[in-house]
Amino acid sequence: MHDTITVRENGKDLVFSFDDINVFHGGGFPGGVAHGLKAMQAAFALLSETPPERREISILTAFSGPGARDAIEMVTRALTDGRLTIDRSIGGKDVISDPPGPYVFRFTYRDRTAEAVIKPGHVREEFVTLGANPSRTPQEDARLEELKAEMAARLRPLPATEIYAVRLLS
Repeated sequence: MHDTITVRENGKDLVFSFDDINVFHGGGFPGGVAHGLKAMQAAFALLSETPPERREISILTAFSGPGARDAIEMVTRALTDGRLTIDRSIGGKDVISDPPGPYVFRFTYRDRTAEAVIKPGHVREEFVTLGANPSRTPQEDARLEELKAEMAARLRPLPATEIYAVRLLS
């Protein structure tokens, strides 16, 4: 299923759905939740043949948005345990003009690191432009909320590897 991810906690499988994660997050950035979920799905498949132990996963990412951060936290507890590092320098300045923008995630599990980098076309220019505008009108705010929901709805049914190119770094 494209909408869930499984990890282990002390040998017990834990399954999280997009809806579970979005509730934990609070719903404000569903597109970011979808990106976090899809990046993890893409990378975890390369890191382990079985669900990884959640507290053994470390993350380095250029993505600082709250939706992806909360997705990563719920699934891995990396923020709580100090295993999540945000480093904007590993990404491009902007997903449209300098791909991949912040959509770069490096997951390390035991002795392996997998990097998930967004493929072109999954983040719309209108979303980037509106999100970067600090003085949006109420109409623009409403449009941005529509675009966040649209992004999540568009990404959720897709296999993670259609959205993220993933490769082993080590």
